[in-house]
Amino acid sequence: MSVQVDSIKQDKNIVERTNKRQMIDESYETITKAPKVEPTDDVVQRKNNAKRKNFVIMLGYLGRNYSGMQINRGTKTIEESLLSALLKANFITEEQFEDVREIKFQRAARTDKGVSAVRQVVSLQLPHHVNKEDINEYLPKDIRVFDVKRVTKTFNSKNKCDARTYRYVLPTFVLAPEDPNFLQVDKEEEVDEEQRFKQLSMIDGKPYHEFRLTPEMLDKLNEILKLLEGTHNFHNFTSKIKPLDPRAKRYIIYFRCVETFIANNMEFAVLEIKGQSFMLHQIRKMVSFIIGICRNIVTSDIVKDVFSLEKVDIPIAPGLGLSLHFVHYEYYNERFGKDGFHKTLEWQECKEDVDKFYKECILEDIINKEISEKVMMHWLASFLTPKRFAFKEPVVQCEYLS
Repeated sequence: MSVQVDSIKQDKNIVERTNKRQMIDESYETITKAPKVEPTDDVVQRKNNAKRKNFVIMLGYLGRNYSGMQINRGTKTIEESLLSALLKANFITEEQFEDVREIKFQRAARTDKGVSAVRQVVSLQLPHHVNKEDINEYLPKDIRVFDVKRVTKTFNSKNKCDARTYRYVLPTFVLAPEDPNFLQVDKEEEVDEEQRFKQLSMIDGKPYHEFRLTPEMLDKLNEILKLLEGTHNFHNFTSKIKPLDPRAKRYIIYFRCVETFIANNMEFAVLEIKGQSFMLHQIRKMVSFIIGICRNIVTSDIVKDVFSLEKVDIPIAPGLGLSLHFVHYEYYNERFGKDGFHKTLEWQECKEDVDKFYKECILEDIINKEISEKVMMHWLASFLTPKRFAFKEPVVQCEYLS
């Protein structure tokens, strides 16, 4: 009997010690538990970064106030303005602004100084709540974001691009045939620019702005443009690319005049070119080459030479009339645009806003600056001369135009 009582007392002591230890542990936990605090801005930002997804931004811009698309610290560029807006809208951090590799930033195409874009595309990682309204709030009026879309995690706006379409708007008087007397000038003789400007101001006895392309001239223009289609060695249409460099090979899908229109009593032509990719200054040199043929400064026979390994100097046409018009993602749209999770990159939903920006901002600026500053006229007087258009002799004759 005494053994049973002792056992009960022992069990009671164990329970009391256990309860006492539990009370001490709970009291200690209450004392040492950190008070709940609200997360700081840095913590929130880190959480946002952890949730970043791949997006594309489609934007347009008037290029004449900027030193090109690509970021160049200390220089006013399109990317600098876009990234600054993303920073102010709290969509990227200071560190990401300074090193865009952290957000996998990539552009679909570069544009030179002064060159505009209607539908430029950049890809990057952004938080899920990104929106175009907040970005546009911090952008200047000559840069507009039209759409922001989620894309696949492996998407790269440059590498996934199938082709790029550019447009070049120019006054048609630059396509008028040259004065035969001017073509007789010795190539080594210096041209009096003031006299040359005066000569260019009149075409067939009328002021240059009254010049209009005839249907026959338009047909000939499109025949000449077609000569540059296909796969060719375009080393003469860029700089610092050697004739045997594989990068010189480019494929031009089409090159054509898509429309002509009259603005402020001057006729303009819109040249449209679509290719897989383009090199620095390539399109502007192609336009210059076309103008040279139309003006009879050189003949269409020279086409074979410019695609040969021989070095040919071609002037660069002004950047004013050039704009990146469309970036194509046909394979991506076919592969992912119908999977139920991603949208196609065709931008039909914002077409009205894009067209309005192009007409009221880009096209109007091209027309007004051309008329007020005579950009193409000065270029013709200074650069498009037999001396500056330095093709090597002898010219290989071939029949391109019948």
